[in-house]
Amino acid sequence: MKRQPKSTIPKAVQDLLVQAARDAAAQAYCPYSQYPVGAAVLTLDGQVYTGCNVENISYGLSLCAERVALVKAVSAGSRVFAALAVAGGDKRAAAPCGACRQVLAELCPPETPVFIARLKRGGKVTASTLGALLPLSFASLA
Repeated sequence: MKRQPKSTIPKAVQDLLVQAARDAAAQAYCPYSQYPVGAAVLTLDGQVYTGCNVENISYGLSLCAERVALVKAVSAGSRVFAALAVAGGDKRAAAPCGACRQVLAELCPPETPVFIARLKRGGKVTASTLGALLPLSFASLA
C-alpha cells in the first residue's frame, strides 16, 4: 500500500473530528447489522456536521453515516469541505463504502483528508485522501 501524504489538518482538529464521528455513531439506527458508524465533516469555515448510519430492512434504502453528514452540511448551505472522519468497527475500522466515496468525490476535491478510526478511543487513526480512496471517480473522468 502506498504511503499517504501528511494531512494539512492539525492533529488537535483531527482528534476533535474523529471524536465527533465516534459520538455520532452512538445515535446510529442499525437494528439489522448491529454495526454503528459515525461520520463528521469539517467545512472550510470551521463548522462540523455529523451523521450516523440509518438502516432500513430493505438494505438498499439504508443511509451511510458519511452521506448523512454530507447531506446535513449541504442542506445547511455548506459546499466546501476541509476533511472527513469516519468511525466504526471494534477490531477493524470502517472505511467509506464505494457509494460514499463517489458522493464525496462529487462534493470534495481529491486532496481532501479522510480519517478512518475504530469506535473505541485509542488505536491508530488511518489518514488518507479522497483521491487515494477513489482514484478514478466519475468526477475525475469528466
